[in-house]
Amino acid sequence: MMRKYAYLLLFALLLNGCDDGDITVETVDFKDVTSDACDLTTNELIFKLKSQESLLLQLAPGTLLNEPTPVDDPREFSINNSGNFRLVYRSYDGAVAKTNICSLIPPTTPHIINEWYAKSGTIEITTTAQKTTDETTGAITITGYTHNIIIKNLTYSIPSLDVTQPQVIFGDFKTTIAAADKLNLTFTKPVKQCGTAGQVFTYNDNSAMTIDNIDPTLIQNVVTPANAPRTGLIGTTVNKLLFKVYTGSALNDSYFCTATPPTTAVLKETWAGVAGVANTSGIIEVTTTTDVANTFKHTIRLRNTTLQKTTNTVNLGTSYILGDIYTTTTN
Repeated sequence: MMRKYAYLLLFALLLNGCDDGDITVETVDFKDVTSDACDLTTNELIFKLKSQESLLLQLAPGTLLNEPTPVDDPREFSINNSGNFRLVYRSYDGAVAKTNICSLIPPTTPHIINEWYAKSGTIEITTTAQKTTDETTGAITITGYTHNIIIKNLTYSIPSLDVTQPQVIFGDFKTTIAAADKLNLTFTKPVKQCGTAGQVFTYNDNSAMTIDNIDPTLIQNVVTPANAPRTGLIGTTVNKLLFKVYTGSALNDSYFCTATPPTTAVLKETWAGVAGVANTSGIIEVTTTTDVANTFKHTIRLRNTTLQKTTNTVNLGTSYILGDIYTTTTN
């Protein structure tokens, strides 16, 4: 124990004594400094800058996932200077800028006067979704993600000495959602049903929403009373709501109502409707009207519906109109 405290004291003395006449480093503390990245599409080199100091964190490709971590269960990665996870502290003899970190050929000034590499440590990343709520509809959408980074049991390699710190708070790094990854919940195609009691579906070029195994009592050729729609709850078998995103060719009707859809559009991700709670959430409403003899219009509305993909959730709002299905009778 005394040896540990002696090392910490020596570390503090080293930090206060690194003075070549240009800068004196008082502490390695960047937790209140905004983080940046050399390439915001890959986020493989994240850094923080003070006037004459930098803290650099190299991550393996794909480390910062746009998916919330479970509560009290951060993603963990081990620092290894010969691998993809590295931490480096630098101090300079002048003002440092992003070009000093990211340029292929960096400026010749300022000069690095101290450079400490982390020999070991555990990087813990806790990811949360940044969400906004539409004040009119109540819909909740994801606008980005915050990755809180903490490094534990960190050992720096300082000339002639290794110094361990129990915890270093790197802080938050925020990522946005690429345009191609934003959920498109506006459907351009009319709502249809496979047969008379099959899947209900609608879609746009690259995404689709379906209600699989819909309760047949919801769609009947009988006009519903005013303000009294037929209702059912989203479930895991009956009334199973799915939102799917695709890449590749644009969707068309041939992707539905078949056991072997075309392969030119590739499934990218699936969001499932959270099971409904009576009178509260996940409610399917169907209002049936008729304007033309023997033709019925069934308007499908989703109330307080949440879509979930692993730990990610979005909400469609208090009232989301899926669309209208038209049926006819021969009478």
